[in-house]
Amino acid sequence: MKGTRTEQDRVGVIGGSGLYDIEGLKSVRRVQVRTPFGSPSDAITVGTLQGVAVAFLSRHGRGHRFNPSEINYRANIYALKSLGVTRVISVSAVGSMKESIRPGDVVMPDQFIDLTKRRASTFFEGGMVAHVAFGEPICGSLARSVFSAGQQVGATLHRGGTYLCMEGPQFSTKAESRLYRQWGVDVIGMTNMPEAKLAREAELCYATMALVTDYDCWHETEEAVTVEAILDTLHHNVALAKRIVQAVLPSLAECPGCACGQSLDNAIVTDRRSVSASTKKRLRPADTPRLRAEERSGVSHGKIVGGRIRRAGYGQNPLRRGHGDSGRVGDLFLNRRQLFYLGRAHRRGGRRLSSSSILRFSRAGGLISPVWNGVPGQLFVGRVNTRIS
Repeated sequence: MKGTRTEQDRVGVIGGSGLYDIEGLKSVRRVQVRTPFGSPSDAITVGTLQGVAVAFLSRHGRGHRFNPSEINYRANIYALKSLGVTRVISVSAVGSMKESIRPGDVVMPDQFIDLTKRRASTFFEGGMVAHVAFGEPICGSLARSVFSAGQQVGATLHRGGTYLCMEGPQFSTKAESRLYRQWGVDVIGMTNMPEAKLAREAELCYATMALVTDYDCWHETEEAVTVEAILDTLHHNVALAKRIVQAVLPSLAECPGCACGQSLDNAIVTDRRSVSASTKKRLRPADTPRLRAEERSGVSHGKIVGGRIRRAGYGQNPLRRGHGDSGRVGDLFLNRRQLFYLGRAHRRGGRRLSSSSILRFSRAGGLISPVWNGVPGQLFVGRVNTRIS
């Protein structure tokens, strides 16, 4: 079953070159997030815009301190996930590889070619392996919403296309640029890989808003690419991007769910019993729900069992009626539309979450995504926010 988004979900906006803030945010605070992968590019600005919870991150850092190869993409995505972000709009400056795509246009690519060389591109290493499907790297639902918002504000838009991500920070040679055109790519940039791959591993919806600043150096009648020319167009593009973001947020409140939140279903191939505690700790929240449900049980997915729950102290099994003591650590327990998790050591009576602390699960019972990150070993209690079928 595909879950629906809730009003508590945050929308993440990653700002590229020139986009270092978003005006109009209310209840603003800046959050310094520490991750097992190091520090994000900058503090994350959280607040609300038109009633929608937003988390904004400057990809290059305020003042543009990090070049594309220096950006800590894993820390950026991990930090957004840890703040409850479920959808990410990536705003990126790109060069055009086609005559029909002009500077000032906005492209919504749906494919990538990754030519980066120096960047860590997965969370799952050092004792844990996952192979996520990436044939459709962009969330179609999110991209359609952003495209519609762009139409509302009068942007010149191109739906679909291939984004080639090069390593940089130097621009292409003419030979490279001509080769890429032969491949049929639409735009060229330096930052969306491995960002999109990591977003998929973190089960986040991800869509790119590619702002065209120039023709790449293949264009014989245009001047060679310069930073000055790019920045001049970029200033106009940034203002347009901010209007699109403001226009899209109200529609995202009603955005239907998609398969992005289930990307890790059957993707993790490592036997959980062989994964070290340090690896599990490092991978939260990239795989928070599955690690939490499986770290003690060694099963592929937590399962939902019937019955009812009672107060439990340390060493006691809270399953009764119909299943007796048949529940195992790591099981998911469903009763009267409430979802419980069996940890090894339970606090007395468990820990009841607030109504905003939502747990979602799939038709098969695999726990998908928590908004609240609890302490491993606690008894987790929360209301289900999706219809059970």
